[in-house]
Amino acid sequence: MQGKVIAVCRSEKTGTRKEPCGEGIFLEDYGMERDAHAARGIARQVSLLAEGSIEKMRGCGIELNPGDFAENLTVGGMELFTLPVGTRLRVGGEVILEISQIGKACHKGCAIFQAVGACVMPREGVFARVIRNGKVRTGDDIEIM
Repeated sequence: MQGKVIAVCRSEKTGTRKEPCGEGIFLEDYGMERDAHAARGIARQVSLLAEGSIEKMRGCGIELNPGDFAENLTVGGMELFTLPVGTRLRVGGEVILEISQIGKACHKGCAIFQAVGACVMPREGVFARVIRNGKVRTGDDIEIM
C-alpha cells in the first residue's frame, strides 16, 4: 500500500492547529524539528491523519484544512488507522516512522468536537516515533515497509 503526503504541518504551541509548511526535518527519536509536540523518548513524536478521515468530518458540514487536527502529516491514499501498532512507514525515501499509537482522546472537547459533536482523532488519529532522520516534503510518497 502506498500513499502521498498531502501536507506537512507544524505548530509552535501545543493545543493549537498546525500550519502547513511544505516540508520538515524529522529527527530520530525526537519528531519534527521546530514542532511543539516533538520530544525525545515519547511514543507520540509525530501525528498523522488520513485525508479520508478529514473528509468524514467535512461531511458533517465543517470546513477543514490540513493541520486543523494538529497532525504533522496529512496523508492521501491510505487508511492509516487500520494499520497495526509497530508498522513501519517509509516517507519520502529517507524517513522511517513506526506507528506507536492509534487514536487519542480529545483534550477537553477540541474545537471541532464542540462545533459538530464528533471528532476523528480518538479513533483515526495515528501517532509514530521517528526511527530514521530525513526531510519530508508535500507530495512525497509514503509506503508500508
